[in-house]
Amino acid sequence: MNGFFTARNILLAIFLSTAVYVQLRGRVHHKFSRLIADHANLLAPYNTLMYLFSAVKAKPYADVAEFPELSKVTAQWQMIREEALKLFDEGYIRAAAKHNDIGFNSFFRTGWKRFYLKWYGDFLPSAEALCPRTAALLADIPSINAAMFTVLPPGSRLGEHRDPFAGSLRYHLGLVTPNSPDCFIVVDGERYYWKDGEAVMFDETYIHTAENRTDVTRVILFCDIERPLSNPVMRWINRAIGRRMAKAAATENVPGEHVGVLNHAFEYIYKIRLLGVRIKQWNKPFYYALKWALIAGILYLLFL
Repeated sequence: MNGFFTARNILLAIFLSTAVYVQLRGRVHHKFSRLIADHANLLAPYNTLMYLFSAVKAKPYADVAEFPELSKVTAQWQMIREEALKLFDEGYIRAAAKHNDIGFNSFFRTGWKRFYLKWYGDFLPSAEALCPRTAALLADIPSINAAMFTVLPPGSRLGEHRDPFAGSLRYHLGLVTPNSPDCFIVVDGERYYWKDGEAVMFDETYIHTAENRTDVTRVILFCDIERPLSNPVMRWINRAIGRRMAKAAATENVPGEHVGVLNHAFEYIYKIRLLGVRIKQWNKPFYYALKWALIAGILYLLFL
C-alpha cells in the first residue's frame, strides 16, 4: 500500500483529477476524443488553483461593473475605434505572416485577424508607434495583461475552443459591429452579440465559439484582464509565474519584434502537424493509433 503513495503517483493523481475537473467544468464539453487531447489539460493543476481562489464567481460571463478600472476604456471607445480603423485601412490588422502565433493559428483559416497592442509584458513597439493614444490609455491600467484589435469578417466562424490559461478573464469592447444578433459569441451555451461602444467580460476557459453571419466586418478591442484572486500568495503566483508562462506565446505585428519561445518552437511543430494531416488523409485508423500512442508516451515520460 505504501508503494502506491509515491511522489510519481501523487503527481499523476493530481494531474488527472484536475484535468477531469477542468474538462467537466461548465455545461458544454468537448467530445471524448478531443477532451483527452485538449491542450488545456497541460495547465489543469495551475488553472484549478486559479478557480479555487478566484474572487469572481464561476460562471460564463462576469459583470464588467466589477472591474471599475475598465470604465475609462469603455468610455473612450470612439477614440479607440478611430485608431483601430486606421490600422485596418492600412492593412496592419492581419493574420500572422509566419507560423509563429500558436495561440490563434487555427483562427486565421476562417479569416480572423489581429493586431497586438500588449502581450503579458511591455507594449509592442509597433502598437506604441501606430496607435499611441490607445496604448497610453491601456498602459494606465495594470490589470490589463494583454490587448489587441481583432477582426471577424462576414461569414467567419471560430469553432468551439477553450483558452488554456485561467489567470485572466476576457474583455471585449465593440468598436465596429453589425449591432446584430447574427454576429455573436457563445460562452458555455450562453449567447451574446457585440454592440458598438458596449463591453462584455467572460471566462475564456469555458468552451466558446463565435460567428459573424452578417455582411458587416466586426472589429473589437480584445483584452486579457488579470483574474481577481482572494489569496495574496495566489496573486503573486499568477503575476510572477502565470505571466511568464503566457509571455512565452508572444509574437510580432511586424518583423523584428520579440517572439516568445513557444512561437519559435511552433514554426517547427507546425511542420510535424502538416505531416500528421497527410497521414490522416492517407489512413485514419493509423493516424489515431499513432496519436494515442504519442499521448500515452508523453504521459508516461512525464510521470516516469
